[in-house]
Amino acid sequence: MFQKTRLQLTLLNSIVFIVLIAILSRTIYFYTENQIYKDVNDSLKKDYRDFNNGGMPGGRPQGEFLLGPGPSVIVWGPDDTIIEPRLSVDHFFKVNEQQFFPETFDGIEEISVNGYTYRALSTKVDTEYGEMAVQFIRNVDTEKEMLDRLLLILFVGGGIGSLVAVGAGYLLAGRALIPVKKSWDQQQQFVSDASHEIRTPLAVIQSRADLLFQSPNATIEEKAVDISIISKEVRRLNKLVNGLLTLTRTDSNQMEVKKSNFFLDDLLIDIVEQYTDIASFQEKSIISHAPEQVVFHGDKERIHQLLVILVDNAMKFTEEGGEISLSCIKNASSIILTVEDNGKGIPQEDLPLIFNRFYQVEQSRSANEGSGLGLSIAKWIVNTHQGTIKVTSEQNERTRFEITFPKNQKKN
Repeated sequence: MFQKTRLQLTLLNSIVFIVLIAILSRTIYFYTENQIYKDVNDSLKKDYRDFNNGGMPGGRPQGEFLLGPGPSVIVWGPDDTIIEPRLSVDHFFKVNEQQFFPETFDGIEEISVNGYTYRALSTKVDTEYGEMAVQFIRNVDTEKEMLDRLLLILFVGGGIGSLVAVGAGYLLAGRALIPVKKSWDQQQQFVSDASHEIRTPLAVIQSRADLLFQSPNATIEEKAVDISIISKEVRRLNKLVNGLLTLTRTDSNQMEVKKSNFFLDDLLIDIVEQYTDIASFQEKSIISHAPEQVVFHGDKERIHQLLVILVDNAMKFTEEGGEISLSCIKNASSIILTVEDNGKGIPQEDLPLIFNRFYQVEQSRSANEGSGLGLSIAKWIVNTHQGTIKVTSEQNERTRFEITFPKNQKKN
C-alpha cells in the first residue's frame, strides 16, 4: 500500500519539479534573448526613427550597403524587388530576394535564410513611382549561435534536472511517508492492543455467565462470587472503553478544554478528602502540601482527572503503611504539581515507555490489572495545558511525577 502511495507522490513531486525547471529555463532563455538582442533592436530603431524624421536611410549615402556590425539598408521597389543597393544577379540577397522581403512593417521581425539569421525593421514609403519599402536589416548569426548554445545547455540541464527531480521526488515521498507509516503502525498496534484488552474482560464475563446458566435454580447468594466477578469486569471494561473514547477524541481534536481560573491548592485538598477513606481502609495515608494559594488557569475537570490518574497509580503500587503525597508550588514563571509515593517504584528501563498506550510494567500486571491508558491520557492533559511531565523512580523506595505548567499560558 505504501509503495503505491510513494510512487504516486513521486510522480506528483516530479511533475512539480519539472514544471518549475521548465518555467525557470524559459525565463532564463527569454531574459537572455532580450538582453542579447537589445543593442541590435536599439540600432535598428534608431535608424528607423532617423529615417522617419526626414533623414536618408540609416544616414548613409545612396547606394551604400553594409553587412557590418551596424544595420544595413535595403530599398524595395513597387514590384517587391531590391532597387537599392544595386546587386548582381548572383548576389546572396538578390538570389534570396523573396525570402528577404519584409512581412512585418513598423515592427521588428526575424528572417532566416539558408542558415543565416537577420533581424529587420521595415517601413512603407509612398513615392511618385508607387509604394516602396525601406528595410533596416542586421545579421545576428553570432547572437543566434549564443542563444542556440544556451538553449542546448538548458535542454540538457533540464533533462538532467528532471532525472534528479524524479530521484529527489522519490526520496521526498519516502520521507513524507515516514510519519504516515509510523502513524499507521501505531494505529494498527492500538487496534491490536485494544482488541486484546477488551477480549480479556469479555472472556471472563462470558465464562462466568455460562456458569450461571448451568445453575438456573441457584440463589444469588450461592452465585455471589460469579456475579461479583462479572460486575468487576464490566466496570473494568467500561473504564477501558471510556479511556479509548477519550484518546480517540484527543487524536481528532474533538475533546473540548474549557479553561478558567481556580485554586489548585483547593483541588488537591478535594482529592485527598476523596481518597482518605480508601487509603485508610488499605492502611495507607495520603496528604497534600501547598504553602500558599495557587491560582491556576486551566480546565479544572481535566486537571482533576489528571490527579485521579496519578493518585490511582500511586495507590495501586504503594504497600500497606505507605504514603502518597500531593503538592503544588509556584515560582516566578511556573506552577509545579507533584504526586509522590514510597511504593514499589518503576524499573529504569520502563520509565521511557510508561506513557505509551496500553503499556504496563510487567511485574504489576497480575496484581494490578489496568488498561494501560491512564498515563497516556494524563500526558495529553498536561500537553493541552502547555506543560511538561517527568517521572523519577527508585525501585522499592519512591516514584515521583512532576508536572510543570507555565504561569502564563499561551491562548489557544
